[in-house]
Amino acid sequence: MSKLLERKVQELKDQGVYRKLPINYGACGAMINLNGKEVINLTSNNYLGLANHPRIKAASIKAIEKYGVGAGAVRTIVGNMDLHEELEVTLAKFKKEEAVMVYQSGFNCNAGTIQAVTGKGDLILSDALNHASIIDGVRLSRADKAVYKHSDMKDLERLIKEKRADYETVLIITDGVFSMDGDICKLPEIVKLAKKYDCLTYIDDAHGSGVLGENGRGTVDHFHLHGQVDFIMGTLSKAVGVIGGYVAGSFATKEWLSHRGRPILFSTALPPGTVAAINESIKVMSESGELSEKLWENGNYFKAKMKETGFDIGNSETPITPVIIGDEAITMEFSRKLLEKGVFVSGIVFPTVPMNTGRLRCMITAEHTKEQLDKAVDVFVEVGKELNII
Repeated sequence: MSKLLERKVQELKDQGVYRKLPINYGACGAMINLNGKEVINLTSNNYLGLANHPRIKAASIKAIEKYGVGAGAVRTIVGNMDLHEELEVTLAKFKKEEAVMVYQSGFNCNAGTIQAVTGKGDLILSDALNHASIIDGVRLSRADKAVYKHSDMKDLERLIKEKRADYETVLIITDGVFSMDGDICKLPEIVKLAKKYDCLTYIDDAHGSGVLGENGRGTVDHFHLHGQVDFIMGTLSKAVGVIGGYVAGSFATKEWLSHRGRPILFSTALPPGTVAAINESIKVMSESGELSEKLWENGNYFKAKMKETGFDIGNSETPITPVIIGDEAITMEFSRKLLEKGVFVSGIVFPTVPMNTGRLRCMITAEHTKEQLDKAVDVFVEVGKELNII
């Protein structure tokens, strides 16, 4: 096996897409110490800058002093602390939904929820650009699957018309904000189709949480569709700044997942320091929309500057700004040269995105200063000219 894997690793090197994991020597912020060098960070999902917020750190430390560092078991045994219960109430109120079930990560939230609410004999209709965790969750469910063209409502309706009569349960799944391009799903149209054809709806709002809606309440809030989406998934590791995932929806959804969500049943609960930090982070977001507003101000500023340079930045509708290069090897070389000049933007290539659509995905945050963004644009231009991209 080792010989086989050695050959496969060499293939990555030959293709120019091999990489080593970068090492961050401090907190994740607008500036980081990466591999021992201070650089501008345009790669993290820490949208609101909450990962190192003093209030949130203090809440975590206080909880550790009282509860220790680990939950000690799965939630169905003795791992369910009053902290977990409090967090789910806080999240449900923030999301304006009946109830919330918290998971250990966004990835296992999708993997655990989709297989719990669908099964063999059901049909899942999934957007072509949905996240890998959705794809894996669909596979685990053993339900039949059909993929509709990205955000193409005519294609979605075509599939529903063709297949709806053959299934008792049909679930439509979409990302809220598509993480590689930054565009927003057509949720009002999806909900309308779901009502017309008696389908269930599921939105993965990992990149909409903290970004869209009032105080960052997400895509459902952005479109004023509370109570009209059956399963609303979100992460606690991006804009919220900590780790974990959750599903918001009905009381019945929470009750069912507590009995059939496999990560709930078979994986130790989130540690108390983490839970307290998340709870405090949601409180910070609830108190003010200032951080979300700053995020959008910075995102719009950066996009305007980048549009002037001649780079292809796609059609993002959010602060996510892809700089599309195309060739995988050139994309990775571009990333390396940016880092040499003090700007860290991770190269994203196949299989994360389709072949020949390699890109530098710039993740703008509320924490960035205009000076940092100006510097980043200047470095992009410098490297772009060196590699004959612009």
